Amino acid sequence: MKVIEAENLSKTFRVRGKEKGMKGSIKAIFQPQMKEIKAVDGVSFAVEEGEALAFIGPNGAGKSTTIKMLTGILYPDGGSVKVLGMDPTKKRKRLAYEIGTVFGQKEQLWTHLTPYDNFRFFGAIYDIPDSEIERRIGELSDTFALSEFMNTPVRNLSLGQRIRCEIAASLIHKPKVLFLDEPTIGLDPVVKENIRSLIRQMNRDFHTTIFLTSHDIGDIEKLCRRVIIINSGQIVLDDSMEHLKFSDASLEDIIVKIYQEKGREEQDL
Repeated sequence: MKVIEAENLSKTFRVRGKEKGMKGSIKAIFQPQMKEIKAVDGVSFAVEEGEALAFIGPNGAGKSTTIKMLTGILYPDGGSVKVLGMDPTKKRKRLAYEIGTVFGQKEQLWTHLTPYDNFRFFGAIYDIPDSEIERRIGELSDTFALSEFMNTPVRNLSLGQRIRCEIAASLIHKPKVLFLDEPTIGLDPVVKENIRSLIRQMNRDFHTTIFLTSHDIGDIEKLCRRVIIINSGQIVLDDSMEHLKFSDASLEDIIVKIYQEKGREEQDL
């Protein structure tokens, strides 16, 4: 069963262009020259239920724009998208009950509250009955080993502990698809491996579909069975990790080459 289907997905933004010799002029301020940037240009792919997919590329490649269209935050200019059979632009609220998100650089937890109070809060948001939320908190506490700091304010937790709580909070409503954006950023190697183990366990035990973006090769190789690389708004590679392992160039070599090409494009602008 396909849980994500994108067909010729496109999104264009109008941005202020560089104006030679006009920096600081009145005309540049009140009559700026605008140009169109095609952030996503005819992207098509599908993700199967229970799949662990890495969706990666250089900064500005179109990753975040694609994810925002998948979650209903942005409307596509062209093409179509379905997540769990729903059009995110038309059923964003209903879709929110079926997906979860974890952003390594952004906190969703209230830092002055304890993990327990945060989980209760998110349970109320998702209309989970009291009896069910207590059972769910107990399950997540056991799975992610949270009991020793369950009643400690989030602001007093280590980064690794906080990330574990962030992932647990994103699973409180049993989402079918989990979007992970740099989940191990800033963590030391030991904690990184612990977080990766938890994500693998979550994918295996709950059959949660994983949609991962990361610049960490370790995250990609250890968590995902398939890789999509996007560059300049277009998909340049869509392959299995198993096949890439036996290819002439390693995944790291391919990524480095694409990032170098992206740097040359930016210099030419």
